[in-house]
Amino acid sequence: MKYDVIIVGAGVAGLYAAMNLPKDKKVLVINKREAFKCNSFYAQGGVALAVDKADVALHVQDTLDAGSGLCSEDAVDVLSQNSRKVIDDLINRGFKFDTDKAGNLLYTKEAAHSRERILHAGGDATGRYLHYFLLENNPHAQLSNARVVDLLIKDGECYGVTVLDHRERRNIYANHVILASGGVGSLFEYHTNAPCISADMQGLCVLKGIELERMEMLQFHPTVFVDSDNAQKLLLTEALRGEGATIEDENGKRFLFDYDERGELASRDIVSKAIYEYSKETGSKVYLSFKNFDHVYFTQRFPNIYKNLKALGFDVPAQRVPISPAFHYAIGGIKTDLNARVPTIKSLYAIGEVASTRVHGANRLASNSLLEGLVFAKNAVIDILNNPYQKNFVEFEVIDEVMSYKEDKAKKNFLRRLMWENVSIVRTKKGLNEALQQINALLKEKIGKLLRFRLLTAQAIVMSALAREESIGVHFIKKDNND
Repeated sequence: MKYDVIIVGAGVAGLYAAMNLPKDKKVLVINKREAFKCNSFYAQGGVALAVDKADVALHVQDTLDAGSGLCSEDAVDVLSQNSRKVIDDLINRGFKFDTDKAGNLLYTKEAAHSRERILHAGGDATGRYLHYFLLENNPHAQLSNARVVDLLIKDGECYGVTVLDHRERRNIYANHVILASGGVGSLFEYHTNAPCISADMQGLCVLKGIELERMEMLQFHPTVFVDSDNAQKLLLTEALRGEGATIEDENGKRFLFDYDERGELASRDIVSKAIYEYSKETGSKVYLSFKNFDHVYFTQRFPNIYKNLKALGFDVPAQRVPISPAFHYAIGGIKTDLNARVPTIKSLYAIGEVASTRVHGANRLASNSLLEGLVFAKNAVIDILNNPYQKNFVEFEVIDEVMSYKEDKAKKNFLRRLMWENVSIVRTKKGLNEALQQINALLKEKIGKLLRFRLLTAQAIVMSALAREESIGVHFIKKDNND
């Protein structure tokens, strides 16, 4: 089986790449589980963009400011300059963002943005609406319930992938491979990611010698309802705070102003760390209050959050909800250039959360993630179409490896607790070294390949965190008493 392009992942980035590849190209989209089980589906807030030419400089500056000096200015410029183009492309293809009665696009504001510039759909269901639209308009073949377990690489060139499909391994070949497999949520005990986001591809890249970068840069969403047995916790979008929700302690004090003059509208890293530290210092529970919202407006603007919280027994917007930070987004990932190419491997691309485009720096600006997936997916496709390439066929042996052992599940759960306790919002050298020691020990045990992927990704995160000794953005390393 040989294709022009294989796309690994069926989130917004992968599907938008597929949409932009002509119908006469032989393309295969591979997704691990049911198509909707991806992070894109659960994105609530919206898509940020430069509203017009005059807003480009402001959007760029807001992104750079949030990134704490670690963004690539070239990458941010590419993101912002192309933002209106990809949004207009979606609208022209038939996608409908929320509008007022006169048909004007509705823009909202989120933390660290200097103006309203975020489009949404279905109120708080932007990801769900956009993902469904892209699925519906995907003109190419799709292979579901198949897991990529190897990249076929020889002499610095990628020839395809090995998939685990209904417990059978087989090789699928392609002239180009685009990785769009998502982040690392399942490494943490508390996270907002889809259940199947398990950090496979990053670990596979470690095995293949493909460079990962800025793996220590992990964003924790400050407002998440975590009091449930589900691995995936209930995200409460930043748009809530952008439109008037407040964070308070048990006594109703809005304590965030003690940490930053912007209060609830400070960037995510500041809000998450403030909640974490305030809870530790005072022992107080922290709540998200919706008292500033009119009931009818709340149900229309945030229909899914309203429905989910009502199902949990909360009378919203009248009643406040207990919250905690939880892992949300991987800023670092597979190193790429501005065309989404993996520099060291010919005909291999990475887009979306699995990639490191250096757009987000040390802290992702709210709602820039869907935009990044769209813009760099388009760039990858343009690069592929501008460089048509038929490689010589090279056959690879299908390697028979044990994917998992019965004991691996307990080890995965141990890893999730270890990462949450030692490698989350506030880190110490001691905690990081303890985590690294435990991860290295697990890697020496008899484990399946899928757990090895997770452990290698976790190892890369911890080693990156240890290498960056100064706190910046989402990476906050607290000095040990012995330091």
